[in-house]
Amino acid sequence: MATDKRIDEPTGTETVGHEWDGIEELNTPLPRWWLWTFYATCAWAAVYVVLYPAWPMVNQATEGVLDWSSRGQLAKEMSTAELARRDTFERIAATDLDKLAASPELLGQAIAGGAAAFKVNCVQCHGAGAAGYEEYGYPNLNDDDWIWGGTLEEIEYTLNHGIRWEGSNQTRLAYMPAFEGILDNAQIDAVTSHVLSLSGKAEGNAQGAQLFEQNCSVCHGANGGGDPQQGAPALNDAIWLYGGEKDDIRRQILAPRHGVMPGWSGRLDPVTIKMLAAYVHSRGGGQTTEATEDVIEETMETSEEVAEAEKARNDAKL
Repeated sequence: MATDKRIDEPTGTETVGHEWDGIEELNTPLPRWWLWTFYATCAWAAVYVVLYPAWPMVNQATEGVLDWSSRGQLAKEMSTAELARRDTFERIAATDLDKLAASPELLGQAIAGGAAAFKVNCVQCHGAGAAGYEEYGYPNLNDDDWIWGGTLEEIEYTLNHGIRWEGSNQTRLAYMPAFEGILDNAQIDAVTSHVLSLSGKAEGNAQGAQLFEQNCSVCHGANGGGDPQQGAPALNDAIWLYGGEKDDIRRQILAPRHGVMPGWSGRLDPVTIKMLAAYVHSRGGGQTTEATEDVIEETMETSEEVAEAEKARNDAKL
């Protein structure tokens, strides 16, 4: 391997002085534009190291003279967002639940906030669309069937204290007795058929009706309409928590399943729970109290009066 440099005659460029099997390398200068770009990047790197966090240390990186960090930027953005939401939160907190309907804008904001909280805390059981999972006994929140009542106030109470939840002494509490050993197989079949007949899914029978009257009507009502005060579900609407087939109902009569829902009063703030109640109520099956209906009616009347006054002013200008 030669180490002598020479000038390559065809190109007029000096070689690097090395040879491998007769092959030599030309010492071609780098393009000027590439060199200046390289120098510029070196200069920018030096400036960046001074201005921004760059060198990792034992516990943290060098801070830089601008005192900027991605965490600090995120904290500022979160603070700005929190300030923007604070006014809405304060207005919702100051508004009684049954008065939210008086302000469609505020109600819309409460529902939007509740939807966000629902995605974080509730979808695991009730699903992203709040349709529930019948297989596991997680109720559908989109229909108009409510075991413990579907008004805003009743939903808020359930959210606060849960259902059969040991964390609150005010939790919703009801248990259906197991009829295994109380009724024989023929009687269980008769009651099952009668329960199915309440929603038109089977033919009724006298024995089942009599047994239902003696054992079930005290909670579920004579016609199977249920009783929210006791947490007894309606049986006459073909909406089922644990399945509506004959085997599902028979199993529930023999050995009832009782679901548990945690209370959120110790985990979420009152405003978030209020917004969650508004969201669940808005899913399509929410019930209204007379007070809420009065507020809605007053709001509609006020809106009509404002519209009529605006129309009169416009007519006067013509």
